Amino acid sequence: MSTEAGAVRVERHDAVATITLDRPSARNALTWAMYEELDKALDRVGSEPEVRVVVLRGAGGNFAAGTDISQFQAFASGDDGVDYERRLESVLTKLESVPATTIAAVEGYAAGGGLALATACDLRVASPNAQFGVPIARTIGNCLSMSNYARLVASLGVARTKTMLLTAEFMSADEARSIGFVMRVLEPHAFARELEMLCARLSSHAPLTLQVTREALRRIVHRSAAEGDDLVRRVYDSRDFREGVAAFVEKRKPRWEGR
Repeated sequence: MSTEAGAVRVERHDAVATITLDRPSARNALTWAMYEELDKALDRVGSEPEVRVVVLRGAGGNFAAGTDISQFQAFASGDDGVDYERRLESVLTKLESVPATTIAAVEGYAAGGGLALATACDLRVASPNAQFGVPIARTIGNCLSMSNYARLVASLGVARTKTMLLTAEFMSADEARSIGFVMRVLEPHAFARELEMLCARLSSHAPLTLQVTREALRRIVHRSAAEGDDLVRRVYDSRDFREGVAAFVEKRKPRWEGR
């Protein structure tokens, strides 16, 4: 796969599989090709019963800065937005449903789709410089799927989710730790060692207990997600969304009209 398209690498060490998003020149912003590769990587690790833990991380000091915004220039209608959110949702559901326990190892930015991937993991650890956010209210003017709203509310609560989305501010690693979204903040010199120790602990636990617990909680969260394609279609079909994408690509401030 070309450097521009990005890559998704899978490494296996005993019971731990590590999936790495590899496009550091763009803070690992995911291209369509990377989403396809991630989908295949999840199929691969999910088919190996010896894998007890899956670590998802990014290359080059960042987790993932979301979806590559330049790809949205090809969107022609709200239906394209609905299709995109469904495409993303299929990957997130697969991430939630792999038999192994999943850990997001977050360094640097976990934004937009990157935050969605981190939230879909069972546990999160972070470096002190980690930043979590969905700044779409000031960048491209789109929205989330109902399932992703539900994931954020389940993980952060309604008030913190509103604060993050409406102010478009990022949440620091320490703040994420204080509200329980991040399990631990790991110093750089100890990051690899402590992550390895956590993986070893999880690998030693009863796999069926972990699998059933994870699936039970996934079902509870998804039961709270209402139908919302009309909301997604409304935003992705708007002039504001097209203006937001154009402004992002042209590196200027968008001019919102509310329509």
